[in-house]
Amino acid sequence: MAEPRGEAAVARRIDPAREPGLSPEQRRLMAEVERVQRQRALQRRLRGRNALLGIGIGAVVLGIYGYTFYSVSQERFLDELEQEAEAARAWARDKSPAS
Repeated sequence: MAEPRGEAAVARRIDPAREPGLSPEQRRLMAEVERVQRQRALQRRLRGRNALLGIGIGAVVLGIYGYTFYSVSQERFLDELEQEAEAARAWARDKSPAS
């Protein structure tokens, strides 16, 4: 088959188990190369998933942090504490014997 000028030949995919002209060493080498390529692809996928997971966890943490600041402002917290202290003082006055 004649190739058009300027175009490279495309690698033909072969099945090492069915190819009659390959030595056992060539078959082992091809299997090793395929295993390494699969491992690289898996690592790329995992790296992407880990990045998304990290961004998601960071967003949740920042959301909780922001919500905490929003819902528990310092002024309201001190007002609530003052009300509880006043109630405790009133209870103590009611419980103490009149002098």
